[in-house]
Amino acid sequence: MTALLPAFRALPAELQQAAGAAGALALAMFLPWYEKSYSSPSGRAESASLSAFGVFSFVEAAVLLVAAAVLYLVWARARRKGFHLPGGDGTAIMVAGLWVGALLVFRLFDKPDVDDRGATVGIQWGIFGALAVAGLLAAAGARVRAADRPEPPNAAADDAGWERPPRAERPAGTHRRPAETTAVTEVLHDPPAWEGDVPEPPPRRGRRRRRGAAESESATEDQAEPPTDRLF
Repeated sequence: MTALLPAFRALPAELQQAAGAAGALALAMFLPWYEKSYSSPSGRAESASLSAFGVFSFVEAAVLLVAAAVLYLVWARARRKGFHLPGGDGTAIMVAGLWVGALLVFRLFDKPDVDDRGATVGIQWGIFGALAVAGLLAAAGARVRAADRPEPPNAAADDAGWERPPRAERPAGTHRRPAETTAVTEVLHDPPAWEGDVPEPPPRRGRRRRRGAAESESATEDQAEPPTDRLF
């Protein structure tokens, strides 16, 4: 315990405020939250104050669990324990405060049940004090989130114990000879040697047909024209 106090004082101010709000929330559960009104056996109207532990339901259990979780978070950071929460510590604390506020507002409209028949349950000032402390817890979480301080290093995540396996050595007789630059030439052999003039490409069929048609037309025209050197 003596070693925890210097570690707690070394924490940032916003985390200390979050721890104070969580502790105050746990203490606020001992305050009078509800008032039970009932009739005595003699017919006289009587009332009694009940704390959160006097009518302990899932709402009060959730509030106590949130306060304990925030206190454990601050204690873990004081001991330099490395872990990461979704969204960071500030987001987790802020959501915890908002969740407690929503539960307390729900309890304002939905009163807890009591075992006494004919008894009615009302609200006292203690639950409003707990609601104010929940707002302080959410505000402290927002300050932690705005500060965005680095978290303690997580040694388990940084060192996963993975080691690079050693490279296997090949047997002595399986060494492959490096391919030489002439390997491709040996596979394809020598390129074909061209000698003489480059042959002309064959004419296309369409050009041949048009050329043949033109020659036949010129032949018919020669046959149709009479020779000019004859008199008759």
